[in-house]
Amino acid sequence: MRLAGKVALVTGGSRGNGRAIAIGFAREGADVAVNYQSHVDEALSAVEGIRALGRKAIAVQADCSNSAQVAAMVDKVAEEFGRIDVLVSNAGILRRTPFLEITEDEWDWIMDVNLKGCFLVGQAVARRMVKQKGGVIINVSSVGAVNPGLNVAHYNTSKAGVSQLTRNMAFELAGHGIRVNSLCPGLIETDINRKDLAHAGFRNTRLASIPMKLIGSPEDLVGSAVYLACDDSCLVTGIQLFVDGGITMR
Repeated sequence: MRLAGKVALVTGGSRGNGRAIAIGFAREGADVAVNYQSHVDEALSAVEGIRALGRKAIAVQADCSNSAQVAAMVDKVAEEFGRIDVLVSNAGILRRTPFLEITEDEWDWIMDVNLKGCFLVGQAVARRMVKQKGGVIINVSSVGAVNPGLNVAHYNTSKAGVSQLTRNMAFELAGHGIRVNSLCPGLIETDINRKDLAHAGFRNTRLASIPMKLIGSPEDLVGSAVYLACDDSCLVTGIQLFVDGGITMR
């Protein structure tokens, strides 16, 4: 029970990677607030799964790119649980569009959700952690933060921003007892890419770039997220932890 007595907020926690991390934290003893924007049924299902493990849980609706909604979400979680010990900024979106066809609106949409949202939630929670004199923030980035890819210029740029934001947050917040790291998944099959991976050509091309020749599942991220959240990583801050089957070593 490495997270016993802790309270965690997981954004984008209703499905995919966020859901797996939220339930994984509960297995380690944490009470969890599951943020969602539109998938209320999935969020409530995640809450039920957490409560079935004997932990407290709530679902909290908020668009993480909207500062007013973020403030209301953080206030609600703090009111319900009394504190926030761990934040996982996982909410994110992906659209595959050739660079020459990306519109300004689509660029802004990706940046608002993936990067601005990470900033808004991280800042709001960090302000509470300063008063608590400690906490842990995990920003979910991607191998795309360091590796280029076809038709994902805006997505990869947003994730590179998340990784750099993480380092700056870690540097400025270290004196307050707050650790900040980024978790960088490789190819993980979720709702965001399942249709793409159903095409043999796309799947085989992606597998060819992975030394371990494995496509991950959301559960494969849980152990790394728990490590970054718990005291086992008490001296770890400002890093990018890649969980990618070896993609980035190339």
